[in-house]
Formats: sequence, structure tokens, C-alpha cells
Amino acid sequence: MLRYIYSDDLHIYPKLGSSMFRDRADQFRTRLGWEVDVDDQGEERDQYDALNPLYVIWEEPDGSHGGSMRFLPTTGRVMVNEVFGHLTGGGPITSPLIWECTRFCLSRGAGTKVAAALMLAGGEIMSGFGVRHFVGVFDARMQRIYRAIGSSPELLGSQGQGRDAISVGLWEFSAEAKRKVALRAGISPQVSKLWFDRAFGGSLGEEMALSA
Repeated sequence: MLRYIYSDDLHIYPKLGSSMFRDRADQFRTRLGWEVDVDDQGEERDQYDALNPLYVIWEEPDGSHGGSMRFLPTTGRVMVNEVFGHLTGGGPITSPLIWECTRFCLSRGAGTKVAAALMLAGGEIMSGFGVRHFVGVFDARMQRIYRAIGSSPELLGSQGQGRDAISVGLWEFSAEAKRKVALRAGISPQVSKLWFDRAFGGSLGEEMALSA
């Protein structure tokens, strides 16, 4: 299932949180060879994890991490402005209608259904928080994943060639795109909205109706 958890509340889900940070270390340092900070517990964190971001996490049946993304409003500190501003072709991206999405991570063995579920959750955040676009930094391999899911970004800028290319992209999420991603994820729009509402105080009546 999908969980929406602010960093300050991750302690409520210790297995989910620790396995997410370990999977991030495995993906970004071990598999991709990025220079990231990994602590003695094998967990990867950076300075933006200290800003109380919102995490979207796919939770496996055993309570462990299957995939995740991290969100921060661009009205505050974000990676795209502080680290990759040279790729955006202008001044900083700052708007209450644009949130940054980073640290897209999939555990080993996670398939496109988990990736699609995360993108579906992004659509729920857009609807629930009145966000119009996501901006994010991604590597070359992610372009194939985004195409497979049916949620490719508008490219704002890139550096490097081939597998070493790093890009900044801008996403929007139409109703048709949400429908396609939901089909890819194998999750009904009703269940997707229920998971979001559970996290942010949705209707108990709706939950009871869906479980009937």
C-alpha cells in the first residue's frame, strides 16, 4: 500500500523508514555509483531529509520499503535550485504551485507496478495540495521507467551524455495520465484516494463504503 509520511513522523514506522534509507544507499551508491553519504547503519540521507519533507512510500506486506519519493515545496530550500540551478535555464524555480520530487527509489526486485503506484501518489498530492507541477532531477535510466509508466516529464535541461546524463524535468498530471498510471499500477482510483485521505484526514464514511 501507499503511505504518505512526513519526516518528523517516520519514527512511527521504524522498519519502513530504515529500509527506505538502506534501499536508497543500495540504489544510489551501490548500483549507480553516486557520491552520497551513508551512515554506519547503511542508510543514505542528505541535507534535504532534515527539512521535514513529505515521503511517499510503497509499503510491502511485511512492512518494508518497496519504493519511495521525497517532496518539498519550491518556496523553501530545494535541490533543483541549490545544486542543479545551472540546468534550469534561468532563475530559481519558486512557486507554491510547484513542488520538487527527488530520491525516486525502488528496492531490488520492485517492478514497474511499484513505480507506477508512486507516480499515482504524485497525482494525489497534486489534487490534494493544489500543486500544478513537480520538478525533479533524474538520471538517464529513469527516462525509460517514466515512458513505461506513461508519465514522462518536460525536459528543462541536461548535462552529460548517455548513461551519465543528468536532467531536470517538469511534470504535470492530467486526468487521462492518472487513469493510465492507475491501470499500470493495478490500483483503482478509489483505493488510491482512500490511501491519501487516510494520511490527511479524509472521510471515514468513504472508507467504510469502500470496505463494505
